[in-house]
Amino acid sequence: MKSNNRIAAIDIGTNSFHLVIVELQQNNSFKLLDKQREVIRLGSHKGEDLSVISEGEIEKAVDILKNYKMLAEHYGASVRAVATSAVREAENKDKFVKTVKEKTGIDIEVIDGRTEAKLIFYGIMNAIDVTEKKVLCLDIGGGSSEFIYAEKGNPVITESVKIGAVRLSKKFFPDFILRKDSIEACQSYVEAQITYIKNLIEGKKIDQVIGTSGTIVAAAILVQELFNKPVKKSINKLSFTSDELNFVYREIINRKTPAERISLPGMELKRADIIPAGIIILKTIFDLFGIKNITLSEYALREGIIYETILKQSTVKN
Repeated sequence: MKSNNRIAAIDIGTNSFHLVIVELQQNNSFKLLDKQREVIRLGSHKGEDLSVISEGEIEKAVDILKNYKMLAEHYGASVRAVATSAVREAENKDKFVKTVKEKTGIDIEVIDGRTEAKLIFYGIMNAIDVTEKKVLCLDIGGGSSEFIYAEKGNPVITESVKIGAVRLSKKFFPDFILRKDSIEACQSYVEAQITYIKNLIEGKKIDQVIGTSGTIVAAAILVQELFNKPVKKSINKLSFTSDELNFVYREIINRKTPAERISLPGMELKRADIIPAGIIILKTIFDLFGIKNITLSEYALREGIIYETILKQSTVKN
């Protein structure tokens, strides 16, 4: 039995699928009931770039989404599923969406990059108070990276760039082994892709830089471990400096293979292969934008989906 006050938000990302199930509270806030994450790597096996979702990836996606649907039904939650970079770019996107609908009953919304950026910001503003600040928000995903510049809680610039940890691993480090020329090529490529965003934001005051999602969270955990910082229960509002990031960057880049990178304290087993591409993106952004410090938001796209759904529901009621 579905309840109007329970929502299951599914983020169908390039590197992983996320599920959060929440119960709405009186003041349009929400209480977490359950959360899940599964690494999948859509579009990483076939074709150029992220152009094709393979049969095996479709099967794995269906299995994960069946489980998410069962969990949502267990809680009596309505489901809203949103797909990002890998699905929106796949040549067989329609087949993927149709197969998922037939086998799980889940309707997938395939959103564009700017909508993704806006939803990420909705998530962030529910985790960190940005109502009186001018903020630059970053989200480095598997297929794309989102940049949001917001003033007093209003997103002024929302941009999505086709640079992500899975995409650039496939392009520059297909065997996940690091070589000097590939590292340099990757850095130059990232810089070329994001220079226009630097120009968009040039001259704007930034009170705080906020980061969210896989690569940035992984970097924060590595900073905690490598600098022996006290482990906190939540990653929300954790921060690290450019100097700390540079140290983590060197530690990762000096380890040429995934097996070597796994030995780093705090390194997630399933991220050791793609972390170099992610950390190159992050360091290049820091260097190009002159970022000295970044604060983490625990909330991202999936919480943004929930917030937007609440807004839509309250508009309907009114």
